Amino acid sequence: MSTEAHYNMHDAKTHLSQIIERAERGEEIIIEWAGTPVAKIVPLVRRTNRTAIGSLAGQIDLCGDWDSPQTNAEIAADFGLGA
Repeated sequence: MSTEAHYNMHDAKTHLSQIIERAERGEEIIIEWAGTPVAKIVPLVRRTNRTAIGSLAGQIDLCGDWDSPQTNAEIAADFGLGA
């Protein structure tokens, strides 16, 4: 469950880094201009946190012919690039 906070435009500009930190923790932030809500900052949900090369090791299984001339020719043909 997320919580919601409101900031006026001036405070939002002044405290942007704090607003982003709150959004990262799951809060939704409403930005108001002259008392009227004009924008909402919401947290993004990452599907995968890939931080380094090899972070998907053991999660992907490539068949033995994944880079064979035949497979490459079939892919090229799918994109209209056949020779």
